[in-house]
Amino acid sequence: MTQATGQIDASQARPGSLRFVAADVGGTHARLAIVTARRGEANSVRVEQFRKYVCADYPSLTAILRDFLAAAGGAVEEGAVACAGYAVAGRVINTNLPWPVSIDEVRDTLGLRRLALVNDFEAVAHGVPCIDPAGTTLLSGPAESAASGPVLVVGPGTGLGAAARIPAGRGTVVLATEAGQTSFAPGTDLEIEILRWLRRGATHVPVEQLLSGPGLVNLYAAVCALRGGAPVLRAPAAISDAAMRGQDALAHEALEVFCGLMGGVVGDLVMLYRAQAGVFLAGGILPQIQSFLLHSSFKARFLDKGPMRPVLERVPVRLIEHGQIGVIGAASWYLGGAGENAGAAERAGGH
Repeated sequence: MTQATGQIDASQARPGSLRFVAADVGGTHARLAIVTARRGEANSVRVEQFRKYVCADYPSLTAILRDFLAAAGGAVEEGAVACAGYAVAGRVINTNLPWPVSIDEVRDTLGLRRLALVNDFEAVAHGVPCIDPAGTTLLSGPAESAASGPVLVVGPGTGLGAAARIPAGRGTVVLATEAGQTSFAPGTDLEIEILRWLRRGATHVPVEQLLSGPGLVNLYAAVCALRGGAPVLRAPAAISDAAMRGQDALAHEALEVFCGLMGGVVGDLVMLYRAQAGVFLAGGILPQIQSFLLHSSFKARFLDKGPMRPVLERVPVRLIEHGQIGVIGAASWYLGGAGENAGAAERAGGH
């Protein structure tokens, strides 16, 4: 099943431009676009066609790409795929995806000349210059940062993604991370109890086990167990909806823990990467709980870093709608030269 979003324009590439496919693949949704741009100019990306797919409705990423390319029309010989997880020799390591991904197999099966792979939040970070602040929600700090330095992109979805965009000479370097796999560090007495509860069957509790869609379900189950209640909600959307409607006190408490912990983790990442130029929060969950997030302990926990509070008070934290930013970022990364080198390496490594 596909969900068409935005304007669908079946026009062909402009004369002298490059036409290729860009994909943003997460654990729940895959967003695909046909883009045109001037080769080597990352800021010239134009989305010609765009569709959003439910990953679980398809047996593989290859099937999704085949469906999209068949509907798109026109010859496409290359592309870039932004995918959640960690890439090793063209294969993606990610337990949140519904199927395994080998970029070499996808490329060869579809008969593409080049298909390059990039981390999904690395792609979002490449798309940051395309974000219009007027279309975002300011959660903390001034409207504009007075400091230069790295920009942080963080987002909970099926997992927790993060990347840093770092100034380097006249350009920038984007550092992809696996921040979601770092150990959960509790910041309140309740979070300490939740960690104890989660550690019953595991020695390692990654932060994305709490800060993600499945993580919200884990938090709700933990709060229910600690409060002596029975969990009656099973899906992240059901928990957040019940919390925001005031229909379930335990769901409300779980969502409050989620928001507070999100603030604490984002503050930690700002300190780690000295991301004084700003933070963009993306992902599929936060826009859905925006009204709750604004009145939660998110900001208080974000600022609660002892003597570093004055530094964090100067960092703009903005909430963005994910939309097309992932595919635009993947295309920008590809056009910046990384795609050609990555694609050539993958092709050599796949045979």
